[in-house]
Amino acid sequence: MIDSDGFRPNVGIILCNDQRKLFWAKRIGQDAWQFPQGGINENESPEEAMFRELDEEVGLKPDQVDVLGVTEGWLKYRLPRRYLRKNCDPVCIGQKQRWFLLRVLCKESDFCLDSSEKPEFDHWKWVKYWYPVDQVVYFKRNVYAQALNELAPILYPDGIPGQFEQIETKSRRIRLYR
Repeated sequence: MIDSDGFRPNVGIILCNDQRKLFWAKRIGQDAWQFPQGGINENESPEEAMFRELDEEVGLKPDQVDVLGVTEGWLKYRLPRRYLRKNCDPVCIGQKQRWFLLRVLCKESDFCLDSSEKPEFDHWKWVKYWYPVDQVVYFKRNVYAQALNELAPILYPDGIPGQFEQIETKSRRIRLYR
């Protein structure tokens, strides 16, 4: 399902533990790490897609997490040209995502990365809150920064420990960490 602008609707999942560390997962057979995410099926709400993806990719059920927040609107990223599938109609130029922040209520031993036919991840770890912004593949970094900035006040009501900000220059983007 691609929208009229060429973006595929998608959900992103940020899982946190009681120490405000985030679940960071390695894509199977690759040296690429990311948050769980996945497409929204036709006639499926973003929340329904999030719970389906959570089960498929991490093996967790709705009663094993607490939904703390969701981004207000869609956050978009474009795919680099080399990743575009030009033989598809319509052509998907990127993803538009709703991001969910969830607190884990279960034991780590309840996580199951191979609960679906096609596992997405083969390893995971807990990381500090801002770590993923500079570690995810470059074309997703701005969306990660936007999602984490928007959801940070939920985990850090007394003040956010640093924040990413994008600055555009003529030749390149520079990320500032405050």
